[in-house]
Amino acid sequence: MNWITNFVKPKIQALINKKEDVADNLWTKCSECEHMLFHRDLKANLGVCHHCDNHMRISVKERLQNLFDNGIYTLHDVPKAIHDPLKFKDSKRYTDRLKEYRHKTGNEDSVLVAFGQIKGHNIVVCIFDFEFMGGSMGIYAGQAMVTAAELAVKSHSPMLAITASGGARMQEGILSLMQMPRTTIAVQMVKEAGLPYLTLLTDPTTGGVSASFAMLGDISLAEPGAIIGFTGARVIEETIRQKLPEGFQRSEYLRDHGMLDIVVKRKDIADTLGTILHHLCGKLRFVR
Repeated sequence: MNWITNFVKPKIQALINKKEDVADNLWTKCSECEHMLFHRDLKANLGVCHHCDNHMRISVKERLQNLFDNGIYTLHDVPKAIHDPLKFKDSKRYTDRLKEYRHKTGNEDSVLVAFGQIKGHNIVVCIFDFEFMGGSMGIYAGQAMVTAAELAVKSHSPMLAITASGGARMQEGILSLMQMPRTTIAVQMVKEAGLPYLTLLTDPTTGGVSASFAMLGDISLAEPGAIIGFTGARVIEETIRQKLPEGFQRSEYLRDHGMLDIVVKRKDIADTLGTILHHLCGKLRFVR
C-alpha cells in the first residue's frame, strides 16, 4: 500500500475541490453578456445584470418577497389534483418526476397562490414556478388559477397572474390542454365580479399558457427581454420559410406591436403595479 498515493493525495484533492466549489457558488455568469457576477451584488440588484441589464430568472420566493409590501404574504392551499391520470412513463415514471421536483422545490406543483398587499392594495397573486418542470401547466395549475379567482372574488380583490412557463404539461396529455379554457373561465369569474385582472409575463411565457390566460389581462406587463410566444422561433421560421424580424417574441417587440401594454424593469414592478391598482381600484382597498 502506497500511503502517499492512497491516503494523502485524495485528502489534498478533496480539500482543493471543496474550495473550488465554494468559490463557484459565489459567482454567477450572466446568460447574455457572460460577465461574472458576485452573488451578493446580483441579489441586491434583484437578479438583474448590472453590466447589460439582463433580467435573469429568480426564484418564486424572491419574486414574491420583492413584490409584496415588506415581503409579507400568505400562501393559500390549492385543492389536491389527480397526480398521474394517464399513468405516463417516458425515461422515468411521471410520479417519480413529480416526487423529484417536489423535493427540489418544496412545492406541491408548478403554481402557487398568494395573498398580500402591493402598495397598500389587497391582491391575489397566482405565480408559476419555472423550476418545477419548466412551470408547465397541468391539472394542478388549472385548479390553482380557479382557486386564485375564487379567492379574489371572495375577498373583493384584484388578481395578478405571473407567468414563467414552457406551456402545457405533456405527461397529462389532453387533460393539460383542457386547462386552457378552464383558466380562461377563471379569469372571466374575476372580470364578471368587476375586479381587475392583471398579468406579468416573465421569461419564458410560451405554449398553452401564452395562448390562454396570460394574454387576457386588463393590463399586461412584462419584464425586459422576456421570451413570449406560442411556439419557438425556429419552428416558425421553418414553417413559413422566412427570416423572422430582429427581437421577434421578445417583450419589447410584443409591446411595439400591441400585444403588451408595458415593459417594466424588475425594480419598478411593485411601484408600477401600485400605480395601476390605485387608478383601477382605489376604492377597493377600503372594502373588507
